[in-house]
Amino acid sequence: MKDSNFLTENNARHLWHPMAHPADSLANPPDIIVEGEGVEVIDLDGHRTIDAVGGLWNVNLGYSCTPVKHAITEQLNRLPYYSIFRGTTNDAAIELSFMLKEFFAPDGLTRAFYTSGGSDSVEVALRLARQYHKIRGDAGRVKFLSLKKGYHGTHTLGASVNGNANFRTQYEPLMQGCYHIPAPYTYRNPFNETDPEKLAQLCLAALEDEIRFQGAETIAAFIMEPILGAGGVIPPHKSFMPGVRALCDKHGILLIADEVITAFGRTGAWSGSRLWGVQPDLLCSAKAISNGYFPFGAVMICGKVAEVFEGDTSGKGASGSAYTYSGHPVGAAAAVACLKETGRLRVKDNAAERGTQLFQGLLALQDKYSAIGDVRGGHGLMCALELVADRQTKAPIDKKIIGAVHRTTYENGALIRVSGNNIILSPPLVLSAADVDTILSALDAGFAAQT
Repeated sequence: MKDSNFLTENNARHLWHPMAHPADSLANPPDIIVEGEGVEVIDLDGHRTIDAVGGLWNVNLGYSCTPVKHAITEQLNRLPYYSIFRGTTNDAAIELSFMLKEFFAPDGLTRAFYTSGGSDSVEVALRLARQYHKIRGDAGRVKFLSLKKGYHGTHTLGASVNGNANFRTQYEPLMQGCYHIPAPYTYRNPFNETDPEKLAQLCLAALEDEIRFQGAETIAAFIMEPILGAGGVIPPHKSFMPGVRALCDKHGILLIADEVITAFGRTGAWSGSRLWGVQPDLLCSAKAISNGYFPFGAVMICGKVAEVFEGDTSGKGASGSAYTYSGHPVGAAAAVACLKETGRLRVKDNAAERGTQLFQGLLALQDKYSAIGDVRGGHGLMCALELVADRQTKAPIDKKIIGAVHRTTYENGALIRVSGNNIILSPPLVLSAADVDTILSALDAGFAAQT
């Protein structure tokens, strides 16, 4: 590794950071993380903080997961790469597909299409949805519906179904045929409805109205996150996703669950779909599938959809979607080890317990600091604070203030993520009660310094 002087001098000078303005990265150089241990990360100056972001929602097992590291090393020594394009495959990819079938059996999903990450998984799922209808003779079903505030990656198809202008405006025109309905977001919604159950029904009515307006015979799929993540951690009422499933069934529309964040225990259930008692037609996964140690993802496909492809005799069922690193043996080996360790530790149970502790602590902070307009969470280890300048008007807080909260919190032992007016928390699922207390006390110090 280059020395600290070199790294400091060149920080953000030649590297454009994702999800950031290059000028801001130059003016405010990012913290340089050089080590990780347990649930902590260590920066270039030796400062330790609990990683309350969990990498990027993906380091569920922390930074010291030896079985996954060993699996990667062993696979690199044995077979560092071979493709699974037509005519060849590898043993790790086969073993993982069986394990994924077993893991997602309660969700009704039986086949795996491998990708390099979450955006890839979304792209493949949307493509497969269109292809499914074409094979069946419904070639007119090409449109997609999704939620405002939803996040589905940054590829062109994914950006087109994204419900956040930040990921759309500078890249328009995007793909035609993508339409959005209001999210069940009780703090801000066009219905001015704060009751979660009533809001869920209003959003479902808006969905059915949009289906009727577009024509069900033109719609391929509805894509949603079981709990909206990057949009600000927005959990819907328990009736919402089952209601979406019922409308999709009624109108012959496929339901795609974007579980890039929520799969593998983060919500306190093994999948977000399972949390709400719903079986999707396709499920997008990535992130925690390899604990962030290797770029990897998978689209899980239900039997009904798979059988249409496998029973095709016209040639239309052939896959035209592929990535050089689909089924990468090192990534597959990492995922095999990760699934084993995820199950052994039953991380969903700890996520539920620690998530309750974190959520209750954040509610206590809201009572203490008027800048916290809304606290969202209550389902595993994904929570958010929405900061406002005034609780009555819900006007956004000054960016300098939220930046100062971020910095002071970091200095007091917790690395948090700022997204717009939101502070997002998605720590590893293996953190302890004491770790949660540290996150809360660091946030307390962050807010106290600004009052």
